[in-house]
Amino acid sequence: MSSTLRPSKLKHPPRNASSLSFLSPHHTHHRHPLHRRLFSTHHHHLPKLQPRLLLRPITNITYPFSGGDRPAHCGFPGFSLTCRDNTITELTTETSLTYRVLQIHQPQKTLILSRSDLYNNTCPSEFHNTTLNSTLFSYDGPQNDALNLVYGCNTSAMTARPYNLFSCNSADFNFTDSYYLVGPVPRDPILRLIYCGMIISVPVLRSASNGLTDLQLSLGEALMQGFSVNYSDPYERFCSKCSGLGGQCGFDSVLDRPLCICGDRPCPFASTLLPEGMSPNARGPFVGSRKVLSDQEKYVIIGVSLGIAGIVISSIIIFYIRKQFKLQEADQESKQNIDKFLLSHGSLAPKRYNYREIKKITNSFAEKLGKGGYGIVYKGKLPAGQLVAVKVLTETDNNAEEFINEVASISRTSHVNIVNLLGFCYDRKKRVLVYEYMPNKSLDKFICKSGGCQLDWETLYGIAVGVARGLEYLHRGCNTRIVHFDIKPQNILLDEDFCPKISDFGLAKLFKKKQSIISMLGTRGTVGYIAPEVFSRNFGAVSHKSDVYSFGMMLLEMAGARKNDKIEGIESSEDYFLDKIYGHVVLKNEKLDGLMTEEQEESARKMLLVGVWCIQTAPSDRPPMTKVLEMLEGSLESIQIPPKPFLYSPNLSGSLSSSVSVDVDTEIPMERIATG
Repeated sequence: MSSTLRPSKLKHPPRNASSLSFLSPHHTHHRHPLHRRLFSTHHHHLPKLQPRLLLRPITNITYPFSGGDRPAHCGFPGFSLTCRDNTITELTTETSLTYRVLQIHQPQKTLILSRSDLYNNTCPSEFHNTTLNSTLFSYDGPQNDALNLVYGCNTSAMTARPYNLFSCNSADFNFTDSYYLVGPVPRDPILRLIYCGMIISVPVLRSASNGLTDLQLSLGEALMQGFSVNYSDPYERFCSKCSGLGGQCGFDSVLDRPLCICGDRPCPFASTLLPEGMSPNARGPFVGSRKVLSDQEKYVIIGVSLGIAGIVISSIIIFYIRKQFKLQEADQESKQNIDKFLLSHGSLAPKRYNYREIKKITNSFAEKLGKGGYGIVYKGKLPAGQLVAVKVLTETDNNAEEFINEVASISRTSHVNIVNLLGFCYDRKKRVLVYEYMPNKSLDKFICKSGGCQLDWETLYGIAVGVARGLEYLHRGCNTRIVHFDIKPQNILLDEDFCPKISDFGLAKLFKKKQSIISMLGTRGTVGYIAPEVFSRNFGAVSHKSDVYSFGMMLLEMAGARKNDKIEGIESSEDYFLDKIYGHVVLKNEKLDGLMTEEQEESARKMLLVGVWCIQTAPSDRPPMTKVLEMLEGSLESIQIPPKPFLYSPNLSGSLSSSVSVDVDTEIPMERIATG
């Protein structure tokens, strides 16, 4: 039943090299172009078109595929199959990559393909991403997942062997330490700690990626299962008509258009399938059986188009009206939530102002203190004379939740290191928060990148301890647990005595004492301070440890920010200093320049050690804020040397979800969150 592919002995090379193994020797010696043989009035004979393609192990395949018993003109370019070793069917492409064909389902127009160079092998012949002709093939559907293979990583500082590690050893390459990641590769400064040579993207079946994540499949087994591909035939209409009239579909690669073949020659009616006015020898391409339209057909099309346009316009109007209704409903719901909030807090609730009062407090927004992604902060004065900071949120239709969230979050707190909310304004799109005024503004003004610093080490260290106390209170001390999700220097305000106060709770999430569900519909936080697990399921569970990571990044920034405070042997122009700090200060215990006293040296070293502990890649390796505070307030000798963070994906279980489960008291197995 099956036939093999044999190379043809050609006197003259064909125009299309991919046809080499499909044309029989006694047909390929003819030097006339194919279109002259097909459409000549003498009807030169063609190699007989076999109705079904026979290749081991793939059989019973028809147009648009060619190969085996079917010459090249029997299929569409891009669907050429070859047989290797009489057992393996492969799809050749325009690139240097070939794909092993595992399954073909013609009724559904789907293929299961696997890269030939990665079949039963984790070392590719070429480091190229998986690509197919996007006009003919599509493989970005929900049945596949993106698998990223990262080769040649520097893992000398690893303290454990992660489960997603694999080796790539061949005659050309020897990459001992390589990793696979399911889903997009996260972009974060922490990844600069790991130096990797190559990265390629390979789709795999979702069932295979789940098997990888659950450790039920090895990387090689997952790659061998391949990925699902949908294909399309651009001349499906033409071929349908051809088949309906008793012909078989083929393709003329010279004229770049389909053929309708009867036996070994063009069908007598083939010219009737061409567009009106097209000569049999005219050059394509054309799609389907397109022809010149009559006036009546044009009128019908115009009428239908106008009708569709009317429907579209009506739909837009209806959509706009419904959106306005929904906005009104959402606004009403937000007002009800505000009323419930005021009622539940009674006399403890912050004062509610109207917008005219806000304008009076700020003297019509005369003095601007700062600007951020969520709004502008102005200086104001209450009627009693107290100075305040007035945060006017950006006017959007979708920040009501963040506004109510911030009001509710801060109102539940009472701590010296948490900013005090004095009042708010909610008037449709006008949303304002009134805070106590911080004369020294925010911490980022005192973190030096170049130039002088205004804070001594004692004050800087006191700020770090104060922020740690505030975070520890949010995570464990107040009645309702709070994860901030946006700890950074810009959100640490300083009063006249440089006492730090955590502010900006717009991204915070509330949860009960034991456990609840936190909705994570997108990445929260600021680039450079976001914990890896917040934007990639490969790194672990989202929890209060995400705040610990952000605090650690801020702590390292504070510790490395003094004027001329360089570590011996480290250039100040390093893009990312953590790897150097770890080697020179953490491991080698080298002295920090610019520190005059032993106490200053101890404070700086403690900040560095605690900072590295806080930014461990796996959330389970980070200490809780209670332990962080204990280390900062304890002796330097009591702090153990932290491992150097590395690219590590902890073992995950559960299904993909947009929610994560949070438990404050234990390390919690949370559901994975999607990125992007």
